[in-house]
Amino acid sequence: MPHASDPDLLVLTGLRLTSFAPAARVAEVIGADEADVAGRLAALADQGLVRHRGDRTSGWLLTPAGRSEGEARLAAELDAAGLRALVERAYRRFLELNRPLLDACTAWQLREVDGQQVPNDHTDAEHDAAAIARLGAIDDAAQPVCAELGAVLDRFAGYGRRLATARARVEGGEGDWFTRPTIDSYHSVWFELHEHLLASLGLDRAGERRSEGTS
Repeated sequence: MPHASDPDLLVLTGLRLTSFAPAARVAEVIGADEADVAGRLAALADQGLVRHRGDRTSGWLLTPAGRSEGEARLAAELDAAGLRALVERAYRRFLELNRPLLDACTAWQLREVDGQQVPNDHTDAEHDAAAIARLGAIDDAAQPVCAELGAVLDRFAGYGRRLATARARVEGGEGDWFTRPTIDSYHSVWFELHEHLLASLGLDRAGERRSEGTS
């Protein structure tokens, strides 16, 4: 059985993954009951770990203390469950696929015309087919990583299915499911998985780029 995380930790993690979201969206991300999530957010707000913002759009976000607390609890969970080494290995395998995935997304969004990169209007079927083939190869390599993570940590269990769903929709002709940010597109789910791995290991994207020597 995969390890089941503490519900408050799931809420803190879900809010980290969404950045700013209403309780309903956090509940959707972590697969929990909306009323339970709303109650936990209120309690976490009393502890100074989250706060509610209700300007033009209404939602919750982590405080700096909440981000640090979430990372500390994730670290404690990995160590208590003896899973840190496994998650670190999965993260390194994920990173090997990250640049190819980002390049495939760029190829979907742009193409070369007369030596210049221009927005892809998707009139070049051969170009698009090549980008989709690259996505498929990356997904084939990513699925075992997702399966290994989901087998030991329940909070990672949905990523393989969500990536596979986005891939199938792209391959079925629904191009928005490649990179569109407002739906569960392949890039959206990939970005979330990346952030989830970083949070679990107490890392951030800036430090990751420095360690890789990339911008």
